[in-house]
Formats: sequence, structure tokens, C-alpha cells
Amino acid sequence: MRLLAALATGSFAYLVAGYLIGHAPQFSRSRPRNQDRGGQRLWLTQAGLDLSPRQFWAGSILVGVLGFGFAWAVSGVWVVAAVPAIVISLLPRAYFSRVRSRRQAETVQAWPDGLRDLTAGIQAGRSLPQAIEEMSNTGPPALRLAFARFATLNQMFGTRAALESIKDDLADPTSDRVIEILAMAHERGGSSVTGILTDLAGAVTQDLRTIEEIRTAELEQKINARAVFALPWLVLLFITLRDGPFRDFYQSGAGVITVILGATLSLIGLLIVTRLGRDPAEPRVLASGRSP
Repeated sequence: MRLLAALATGSFAYLVAGYLIGHAPQFSRSRPRNQDRGGQRLWLTQAGLDLSPRQFWAGSILVGVLGFGFAWAVSGVWVVAAVPAIVISLLPRAYFSRVRSRRQAETVQAWPDGLRDLTAGIQAGRSLPQAIEEMSNTGPPALRLAFARFATLNQMFGTRAALESIKDDLADPTSDRVIEILAMAHERGGSSVTGILTDLAGAVTQDLRTIEEIRTAELEQKINARAVFALPWLVLLFITLRDGPFRDFYQSGAGVITVILGATLSLIGLLIVTRLGRDPAEPRVLASGRSP
């Protein structure tokens, strides 16, 4: 009975934590295993980590186990310690997800300046590949990092293939559009390239303004939703710090059921809030077949 209760509590807490950090578990059966691993490895690379998926999740589980041991030692109630422990085990994922999002946002925000650098380079007499190589050395820092391999890839496979590889690494709809237009501009050539890049820089700037307005408007609601979820569990942990009726109750079967029901209701509420506040994800319509 206790084992079933522990498994149920852990499952509910895992789902709650996944939706809390914005990475809900996926249960699709049609996704190939090698594609899933490739997507996880790309995710880690975009977050700046030189780890395999197994190493990352092993470290996360270790953090969760340590958190469970500490919470159990403090509260003396395993079922109360289970929920915070699973949330703690997902904190590395949440943290590096934010790092990844920040790195991608920096790349997107650098595109207007990068496109202006490309325009200036072409007006100075360089070809588009030469201007891109120059941007990878002297352009905005985020684009320097993104295009660090361009010169090598361009020599080995050509400009189009090099741009496709970088597009796969960035895996961002805005970068997809920009790089696809760069590839088309390279193939067509001519005096229209500078005009295309100038118009593209203006369009990307307008898109960035719109995205920033949306994120600013929804920030307060997201903070409130997470606070409403977290506060009851913090209070529950505090009231079981010492021996007494609260700790005795949550050590009993009725207390275990109460925690499971509370986790279920928290999950339902969080699902509703997440669903109502979710922004529609822009599909990567220009992604290549190798992208996750």
C-alpha cells in the first residue's frame, strides 16, 4: 500500500513539476528513439552543455535524491518530502531551459545588427559568403558563436549546405526564415541582395518588438501561477518540521491520501492555467528534415 502510494505521489509530482517548468511530459509512441536522443542532445548543446542525455538526467536524479533525503530528514514524513524532491530533480532542466531560451533569444535579437553588417560587407564589395565569414568574426557576439563553423562548412560542403547546418543547430523559426532568405539571396545574387537584406532587417526588428510586448504582458501571470502552486507545498513542509499532530497526520494513511489528492488538484489547476496562458508555438515550416 505504501509503495503504491509512493509511486502515485511521485507520478503526480513529476507531472506537476513538468507543467510547472513548461516542459510537460510527452507520451507519443510515434517518435523514433534515435530522433528523440538527437533532439535531447541538440537541446543540451543549445543550452551550452557538453553532456550526453544520460549524464544530464543522472545528475538531475542525484540532485532529486539529495533533496528527498534533506526534506525527509527535516520533515520526517516521506510523502511530504516526495513532492519537493521531484521538483528539485527537475530544477536543472528548468534552469538550463532558461539558459537555452536566453541564448536563442540573444541570437534572434542579434539578427537586425547582423543583417546590417552583412549589407555593409556586400556594399563594400564582398560576396555574401565572404560577408557571412566576416560577420562570424566581427559581428554581434551571439551570431559569432552561431556561425563559428560557417567558414569550415562552406569550404567542405558549399554555402547552401553550410547555412542548412547552422539552421539546424539554431532550430528557431526566426533564424529559419533569415537563413533561408540568405540562401536564396546567395543563389540569385545580383544587386538586389542588399535591398533584400535591408527589408529583412526591418521585418525581423518588427517581429522582435511584437514578441517582447507579448512576453512582458504575460510575465506577471506566469509568476503568480507558479507562486500559487509552490506556496502550499512550502507551508506543508514547514508545518511538519516538528513533532506534533500535523506530522502524525501526514505519516498516517489518511495523510498520504490527502497529499495525493492535493497533488492531483494542484496538477489539474496548473494544467488549466498553463493551457489558458500558453502562447501558440510558431511552427518551423522551413526546417530541414534533419531537425528534431
